[in-house]
Amino acid sequence: MSEILSISSLLNSLSFLHFAEWGILLHLVVVVALIIRILWVQKNTGIAIAWLTIMFAIPVIGVIGYILIGEPTIGRRYQQRSERTKKLLQQIPANNLLQINPQKQDTLNPLIDQKYTGLSQFGETRTGFAASAGHKLQLLTDVDVLFDKLIADINHANQLILLEFYIVYPKGRVLEVFEVLKAAAKRGVECYLLADSVGSFGLFSGNTAKNLEAAGVEVHQSMPVGLFKTLFKRTDVRNHRKIVVIDDSIGYTGSFNLVDPRYFKQDKNLGQWVDVAMRVKAYQQNSVVAAMAGVIVTDIGAESRTNFATLQERVNSYTRRLNLTKPAINDVNNKASVLDTPDDDYDTSVQVPNQPAEYNVVAQLIPSAPQMTAHVIYNTLVNAIHRADKKICITTPYFVPDESLMGALTTASRRGVAVTLIIPKKVDFFFVQHASQAFYQELLEAGVTIALFDAGLLHAKTVVIDDSYCLFGTVNMDMRSFYLNMEVSLAIYSPKMVAHVAECQQTYLQYCEIMSLESWQIRPRILQVFDNGIRLFSPLL
Repeated sequence: MSEILSISSLLNSLSFLHFAEWGILLHLVVVVALIIRILWVQKNTGIAIAWLTIMFAIPVIGVIGYILIGEPTIGRRYQQRSERTKKLLQQIPANNLLQINPQKQDTLNPLIDQKYTGLSQFGETRTGFAASAGHKLQLLTDVDVLFDKLIADINHANQLILLEFYIVYPKGRVLEVFEVLKAAAKRGVECYLLADSVGSFGLFSGNTAKNLEAAGVEVHQSMPVGLFKTLFKRTDVRNHRKIVVIDDSIGYTGSFNLVDPRYFKQDKNLGQWVDVAMRVKAYQQNSVVAAMAGVIVTDIGAESRTNFATLQERVNSYTRRLNLTKPAINDVNNKASVLDTPDDDYDTSVQVPNQPAEYNVVAQLIPSAPQMTAHVIYNTLVNAIHRADKKICITTPYFVPDESLMGALTTASRRGVAVTLIIPKKVDFFFVQHASQAFYQELLEAGVTIALFDAGLLHAKTVVIDDSYCLFGTVNMDMRSFYLNMEVSLAIYSPKMVAHVAECQQTYLQYCEIMSLESWQIRPRILQVFDNGIRLFSPLL
């Protein structure tokens, strides 16, 4: 009997060893296959090296991580619906809100500095949206002024309200926005809200979204997540856009999420978030406001087959009506009631001077999305930095550049351009903070001025080149914004308007601590090693 038990035990041991050997062999095959995949697919050297490092150091976690979030996949069906939506919008007659017909370049050349015409054409080629004139722009730096104007514009809306945000946080004055949205829907205005499923978890986890829908506001989740969806697309690819369109004449974009900073992330001990937004008034059909509407409608249509089918029916119905009546859309004369007077008296914790509106501004909307626009904002930014002659000033909450962006900034500084980087002294992500710090010494050695903002979490994303060109929008200076998220930037070509953004940046500098190379180099060696270690994974942050 004992012999039989011994033989049985031996067979079980052999079976286990045999199974373990096959398991190890299978794992090695998967690891090798993924390494080949990384070398084949990842065109960014930093991202490829980061994934290879993880694959060799912690292969099990590396395999699972790369399968889940290794490549910026937004989903085949989403991409197909997005492309079909764009084609559908192109079929609408030219006097419709969503038809973007670029102005002839020769009419804009006198209004755009010659060194930026190439950037304008590059953006148009990649996105289909050309630069256009005839805008009234106003920089909004105070949250209460922003809310006041947004609420007043919604109250005066006649036909259509489109909102798209990464974060919608239903607290504080955001609730006032919801109330006027409900009122607008009840008086017959079409109201649509598209919010990121992860960023706006607080909106969808309670009854707020249901209450809005019950009042007639159409609420949609952008990029919804789930265990099954994770197998087919990356769940960390997010819709990071912040856009509002009211009728066809008013648009908003910038770093401002639909949140009241007095209620948002106050447990992080970082102070209030400091944001900016641009209010755009369009006086002609071919405008950035029309482009904003096109982006939002495309994003809504791409979310589901039902959304696309509804959009298709609406477009067909609207096209038929064009032959019968002149649509009110794009009839600027009928929008005279929209709030258009600046507010001059307001207080803010960071005292940015009141900015008047500028007329006849040349601007261009540049949206980006993975697998669809070939990193257009990133390439535009790097090209703009290389074109700088005198100065570059950047504000960003998160600074985790790649080799090309670092090379552009340090080279610009070494060739005599005054480069200033304004970033928060503390941010709300531990690893991002340390990855960012790993780049400071190289920047300081090249002569770049690093200003640490200490009056809250500076969330504004602005780039000013030579006081004649500006990128203004939702994009952080990190690889997540450049390569993964759905983003949008407003390129501004009119120096008078660019000057307002530059003045805002100069005000931020008054709340900053200027770093020196000497003080940075005396940090404990262990901290420097830790920062540099985190930097290895910076392409993935």
